[in-house]
Amino acid sequence: MPKANAAWNVLPHDPIVPLASNLWQVTGNLPNMQLRRTMIVARMQDGRLLFHNPIALADALMQEIERWGKPAFLVVPNGWHRLDCAVFKERYPEARIVCPAGSRKKVEEVIPVDLTYEAFPGDETVALTHVTGIRDLEGVLSVRSDDGVTLVFNDLVFNVPHMPGLGGAVMRLLGSTGGPKVTRVMRTLAVKDKHALREHLLALASTPALVRIVPGHGDVIAQDAAATLLAVADAL
Repeated sequence: MPKANAAWNVLPHDPIVPLASNLWQVTGNLPNMQLRRTMIVARMQDGRLLFHNPIALADALMQEIERWGKPAFLVVPNGWHRLDCAVFKERYPEARIVCPAGSRKKVEEVIPVDLTYEAFPGDETVALTHVTGIRDLEGVLSVRSDDGVTLVFNDLVFNVPHMPGLGGAVMRLLGSTGGPKVTRVMRTLAVKDKHALREHLLALASTPALVRIVPGHGDVIAQDAAATLLAVADAL
């Protein structure tokens, strides 16, 4: 796991992709890894912004985001995704740090936590909840938009294609590539109750108006999102 950045360090990243009227996505590189990471910015009804898995971007893009709304919540989605949380807090000192309850100790090795998921003051469009069966190490961000509901995961659900080279071969051997799945690494590190996790994923798959799933690593699932999540649950 890369160390948390002490300065605003911009790694190569893609442009902002609007997924919905209140939902933006940016995909960027990780240090010394082929695996890439995803940041989601959700705009709440009052104009406040929630950053899920913050990624330091070029200043022009940060300014574009700031024009869109007021940064208010910085979600550190687990104890392994802390790379840019401290520099975001430095840039936005009034924003509150939010993380899953089971990851609070790990996140606070880098930065004090203001809220865990169960205390997050969401609204009718943006909510954070823990996922059962994984010791509250992670959760899911739900965003309701004009076109339907988006579920944003982190390490719990991957959707990474097979990749070339030695790094890609290692990822394949670890079972981390090859389409939507709960990876072998995540099962080992986080899953405590496979049955409870499966039941929760099945329930999430039945979310009314579910239109897309955003994994923390890999491609957005915008076709047959519910069926894909059912298949991920059944493969546990």
